[in-house]
Amino acid sequence: MTTKTPRRIYPDYTYTRAPIERCYWAEAVPEAALAHPTLPGPARVEALVIGGGYTGLNAALSLAQAGRQVTLIDAAFPAFGASGRNGGFCCLGSARASDGQLRRRFGPEAPAELRRAEASSIAHVDRLTRVHGIDVDRHSTGETILAHSPKAMAKLAASAESYSADYGTEMRVLSKADLAAEGLDGPTWHGGLHNPLGFALHPRKYAAGLLRAALAAGVTVHGETPALAIKQQGRTLAVTTPRGMVTADRVLVATNGYTAENLAPWFRGRTLPAQSSAIASRPLSEEEMQAQGYWSRQMAYEDRRLLHYFHLTPDGRMVFGQRGGLLSSPATEAKLAQLVRADFDCAFPAWSHVETPHYWSGMVCLTASLTPYCGPVPGLPGAFTAFGYHGNGVAMGSYLGARMAELARDEEPSEILPASFRAPPPRFPLGRFRRLFLAAEYTQARLFDH
Repeated sequence: MTTKTPRRIYPDYTYTRAPIERCYWAEAVPEAALAHPTLPGPARVEALVIGGGYTGLNAALSLAQAGRQVTLIDAAFPAFGASGRNGGFCCLGSARASDGQLRRRFGPEAPAELRRAEASSIAHVDRLTRVHGIDVDRHSTGETILAHSPKAMAKLAASAESYSADYGTEMRVLSKADLAAEGLDGPTWHGGLHNPLGFALHPRKYAAGLLRAALAAGVTVHGETPALAIKQQGRTLAVTTPRGMVTADRVLVATNGYTAENLAPWFRGRTLPAQSSAIASRPLSEEEMQAQGYWSRQMAYEDRRLLHYFHLTPDGRMVFGQRGGLLSSPATEAKLAQLVRADFDCAFPAWSHVETPHYWSGMVCLTASLTPYCGPVPGLPGAFTAFGYHGNGVAMGSYLGARMAELARDEEPSEILPASFRAPPPRFPLGRFRRLFLAAEYTQARLFDH
């Protein structure tokens, strides 16, 4: 029995169950439906997957389908982290690097390569849900970007043609009158841009379906089994857990924004977790939707730097989230819930009387390269990792989990893996104080958005 504990840059409270006590998604898929027994003791496995979110479950499923013996461990239970508490957007996105940055670092084709991967990631999730018969409460045809100012609207309209060319689809510019006609009305929006790629889903139903598919493929799953350290041990890798050592030929790390700083030396300072918080309303009546002028099930987000993201669920609840939290404690969570609710009231003033009984938060993951990483763990032969989806992990986390499994099988990826995703991200400066970067960015974003 080891006493080593994970070292992270947020307080211990962040990694407890407290931030998801009122998570709406947990009503349909409670912890009991995802929980698995603790690893009982030392073990020898062919492939060990650390982390039971979308990335880890996709990796484990892919490996098992290829005939490998796979064990998956999670510090709590599968989908405990961002995979079980996100906004339910299976959409484009994954990187924050500009086209100019991508071209300078990876060549003239880098932006187009990244966008092809983003479109492929949505198709990957679509295919998985269909092949495995996973009912995810699917709704929304693509997503709508809403302009919060006339200047932002002009920028969106000007980008429509290039977006259409980049993604091989037709982006549709929406005037404010169009928004009203399509049930997307609000007092703070000046128009929008509709992108037909992507769909909304129930995050935990998707995770639960992936878990069932992995188990059916032969994956062994253990919960309440944190990985405390990874070390080389001869020709194998040794992973320390509270109840003993697991040795494996291949180790795949899929912990994203919940990665411990001391899991292995290379991981220190490579991730920057950022808090995202969300609320969900009670079901809205048709009369209430009409009063606000908002009845579309389309998923949408504002183009603000400190964005809001939201969509109506099939049963008429509004899920509304935003980023911006820097601290983690019961008192801080209560304040964040109030802030999210205040922004909800600004966006939907006709619903100021509507109760929002659900609130939850979790960690997305940023990288200093501003792009995801998928590849080997330097200094640990046989270890692989994928992380850094910048708040868009439903599609890209799933996609890169499958690509990581192919790399772990010593195969070239069967679908595009951009050069920008293959380059290991550098460490953030300031070590454990790197959250100061978020504080500066959030302050600037609030000033810019205002």
